[in-house]
Amino acid sequence: MQRHVLSVLVENEPGVLSRVAGLFSGRGFNIHSLNVAPALEDGVSHMTITTYGDSQILEQIMKQLHKIVTVIKVTDFEDGPAVEREMMFVKVQAEGPMRGEILRTVEIFRCKVIDVSATEMTIEATGDHSKLEAILSLMHRFGIKEVARTGSVAMRRSKKQSEM
Repeated sequence: MQRHVLSVLVENEPGVLSRVAGLFSGRGFNIHSLNVAPALEDGVSHMTITTYGDSQILEQIMKQLHKIVTVIKVTDFEDGPAVEREMMFVKVQAEGPMRGEILRTVEIFRCKVIDVSATEMTIEATGDHSKLEAILSLMHRFGIKEVARTGSVAMRRSKKQSEM
């Protein structure tokens, strides 16, 4: 199964999120992550939806999304270069000599320590999906207590001067 990141511009009105989520669940698709926030234009919201499936499933999802009246535009970021970021908080066990090792890992991944107690540290990490997965795999050895993630936000890359 392939990971897909979709950008969906929708009219910002009651029930839109419910209709989009209902489309996925009603057809047996899973939303892996969902991020919604106001877009630049008044009355419009930008949804970033991450899902898994083959190209046939994705094609079906795209067709069904276009049928929803309040959907303005749907973009699959597989079609071209895009930037994608996610944010995550990770609370880990941090006692004794482990503290120094955690701090070195935080520095290598350009993360931030945002909260510290005598026994725990909370780390803020921002990056693409694979970077956050790599951070989590390293943090498991310290003992992860809690994780909170935003889901992806994505946008098409700007065209380079040579492409214009």
